[in-house]
Amino acid sequence: MVRSSSTPGRDPARKQSLDTERLISAARADEEDSFELKLRPTHLREFIGQNKAKEQLAIALEAARSRGEALDHVLLFGPPGLGKTTLATIIANELSVGFQQTSGPALQIQGDLTAILTNLREKQVLFLDEIHRLQPVLEEKLYTALEDYKLDIIIGQGPAARTHVMDIKPFTFVAATTRPGLLSSPLRSRFGILLRLEFYTDDDLRVIVQRSAEVLHVPIDADGAAEIAMRSRGTPRIANRLLRRVRDFAQVRGTGEINRETAMQALELLEVDAHGFDDLDRRLLLTIIEKYDGGPVGLNTLAATLAEEQDALEEVYEPFLIQHGFLDRTPRGRVATRAAYEHFGLPLPRKGNLLF
Repeated sequence: MVRSSSTPGRDPARKQSLDTERLISAARADEEDSFELKLRPTHLREFIGQNKAKEQLAIALEAARSRGEALDHVLLFGPPGLGKTTLATIIANELSVGFQQTSGPALQIQGDLTAILTNLREKQVLFLDEIHRLQPVLEEKLYTALEDYKLDIIIGQGPAARTHVMDIKPFTFVAATTRPGLLSSPLRSRFGILLRLEFYTDDDLRVIVQRSAEVLHVPIDADGAAEIAMRSRGTPRIANRLLRRVRDFAQVRGTGEINRETAMQALELLEVDAHGFDDLDRRLLLTIIEKYDGGPVGLNTLAATLAEEQDALEEVYEPFLIQHGFLDRTPRGRVATRAAYEHFGLPLPRKGNLLF
């Protein structure tokens, strides 16, 4: 039986496609891989933000180097686009060891995992993205590998089958997930270091935008960087994506330099407002406010009104609005909050269904 991260009848590929079509999506688009690689910091001192996680990681790295041992296994979790893959590569760079990357969906049979584990070098970093989508049978094979650096291999079939225990070299397993609640307790217990990545502050994002602009040789002032940062939904991946689009606008419609005015004109053209909302965010909130008096409105009804799929609303569009206080999920349905009314400059309804 294969574990799925989505509920029955839902298509993860469809949800991923819907997410990556949005300019303000935190999901990674395939064509952005080479662009992101140029902008990624390579050492911990260059990594901006996530101070708590960085401090914990710095202590663990220094201790592992001083002992000459492999670093404890690391679990990185948090929303997409916050730097989990970047931190995994930084761990390998800081330890001066090899780095190998794969993902949960890419591992389909036991032979895939066996081949990877048996070919690991001493103290090497193995990075597994989307670990919540790893098949249960493969997850169970990981247990002894992570805890005892041993791998059980079954040779033969039926009554003649026998188990061979193979030693593997000590290594550091770094896993990343956006949905830590889907991990089993036995798997979580194998990680010695658990680091939660939080959304970035506007100040941290401004520094990230300025650094990225410097790498891309794009002239930008502090106000222009701050304007892009403010609309980036607390996510470096979105900030870098918006920087690319504003750079294009500045080169074609401006002087080539990004200042606040140029950034505002470009982002208004892209329909990304001061809170990082795009047209889909605004349409969702205005539908609840104008057609359903602020809610509550059921997910089925809302999906039919917007002509969108339920899973797209629930897993792609709503999380950011909920996390930033513009939308609430209640037992009776979705409700627009006071912040949503204030954002659109609309009067608050005179009834008790609005959440304050």
